[in-house]
Amino acid sequence: MTSLTISKRLQTIARYCPEGARVADIGSDHALLASYLLVKGIASFVIAGELNEGPFQAAKKQIHTLQLKDRAAVRKGNGLAVLEPGEVDVVCIAGMGGQLIVSILEEGLLKLEGVQRLILQPNVGEEIVRRWMLKQGWQLVAETILQEDGIIYEILVAERGAPLFPYENKERPQEDLIRIGPFLWEEKSPILAEKWQHEREKWQKVLGQLKRSDKPEAAQRIAEIEQEVKWIDEVIACLHTDKP
Repeated sequence: MTSLTISKRLQTIARYCPEGARVADIGSDHALLASYLLVKGIASFVIAGELNEGPFQAAKKQIHTLQLKDRAAVRKGNGLAVLEPGEVDVVCIAGMGGQLIVSILEEGLLKLEGVQRLILQPNVGEEIVRRWMLKQGWQLVAETILQEDGIIYEILVAERGAPLFPYENKERPQEDLIRIGPFLWEEKSPILAEKWQHEREKWQKVLGQLKRSDKPEAAQRIAEIEQEVKWIDEVIACLHTDKP
């Protein structure tokens, strides 16, 4: 069987896939994760879903090189439309915006029947994904933040259960933890502090532009952003101490 090298981001996602699981990777990026799960003997069966023809053909070619067609399927379709209810145990969706991930999950709710675990890696909009989990009864069970090639990624893992549990009995309000991530807050990784420092810098640039504006609505927006920067400053300060 061929060897396969994948990114640290995809390796981290793979570690959250239970051994022997049937795994669907939606928007599979040339079926690299799906291939890795087979090569490492983690998944018993994989489905790689692709929307567009080019990536679909690339995924088919990648799976073909493994000579494991009986344990893999590459399907062309939109989101979870490539799945049948009860067909997989784990759904991975990585490398998209949080809003798009939520749209895919929302449109494919019926296809989540029998799915035991979601492994989601939004490029932006992690908060949107956490709010969807709360609404739909998925309990966040793990989070990871990592940096690769100068880009910060968050990986969210959820199972059916008690969606409020990760947010209970914490020293920060639920609303804050939805934005930050309850497990990431407990870990207080330097990468998390760096993420919020980047957010602060982004808002400071917007503030600079607004303060040069003569539009009447600018004053209200300036006040809102200054409040946001104040909140971020407090988060960063807590992340640099042992206890908030």
